[in-house]
Amino acid sequence: MDLTAVRTFVAVADAGQFQEAAAVLAVTQQAVSKRIAALERELGVRLFTRTPRGAELTVDGRTFLPHARELLLAEERARDSVRSGRRPLRVDVVGSRLAPAALLRGFHEAHPEIALDVVTLFDVDSALTALRSGAVDASFRAVAMPGRPLPRGVEAARVYDEPVQLLTGPGHALADRDTVSPGELAGHRIWMPGIVEGTEWAAYYASLAAEFDLTIDSSGPNFSGAVQEAVAGSGTLATLVSERTRLVWPQDYDLRRIPLADPTPVYPHSLVWTAANPHPALAVLRAHLGDARPPRPAARTWVPGWAESVRGVFRP
Repeated sequence: MDLTAVRTFVAVADAGQFQEAAAVLAVTQQAVSKRIAALERELGVRLFTRTPRGAELTVDGRTFLPHARELLLAEERARDSVRSGRRPLRVDVVGSRLAPAALLRGFHEAHPEIALDVVTLFDVDSALTALRSGAVDASFRAVAMPGRPLPRGVEAARVYDEPVQLLTGPGHALADRDTVSPGELAGHRIWMPGIVEGTEWAAYYASLAAEFDLTIDSSGPNFSGAVQEAVAGSGTLATLVSERTRLVWPQDYDLRRIPLADPTPVYPHSLVWTAANPHPALAVLRAHLGDARPPRPAARTWVPGWAESVRGVFRP
């Protein structure tokens, strides 16, 4: 199997667009299209469906994606086994549009001399497997969810508490509010199809819903841009997004990102690594995240109790 085509497939899946993937890979959009077409011929299935919003994974594409990521990690492990000199620090950032990616960009700007490999793994179980095998050196995750303590030898430090916001269309009853309390969301329909059962973000939003008596609907496929479109045209539908999650939508959607307050729910991003990892840049990353930690919020915050139990936590 052509690993260049596999790498291109993963880039398109992460970006949601052929054009953006081409920019990430520093190739032409035509080259991306040819690689994907060749991979689809080899596999005998369609991997993407083109839509006005970009490229959406088919059922076969979603099935193939975790295996494609494992192929790329295996390739890197094979190269590292014979590569002379110090290899790059490999860090999992969950997703390229999320806050951990921004945290790692800040680290790169502060320490451009440190080579980085950035990967995006699916959930905390995938991240822990990669950490313990040495496939990655560190991962940004929310840990440790109920019934899933960190394995022996795995360390974690809470490095960023990211405020959660309400996203509504202009016709929603709360659209003109400066802030909304979590309790005021009771009775409102909150649609979050990106929640996948068994993941750490599913555990977080389950705890949030239980704490404030919220109804969170996770049904339906998570097509790129579908939530923004649905929220924009509805007077009753809303969703929750993290403060630093990068979202785009047409100007005429007139969506509103409204801070939650009294208390402010925060998503607890932790850096996770293995105690036995000898990579010298890992300690530099940990020190940077500690130094760059935002000041303690003046407003009252909420986080699930299980996140407070993280060992070695950086207290805000």
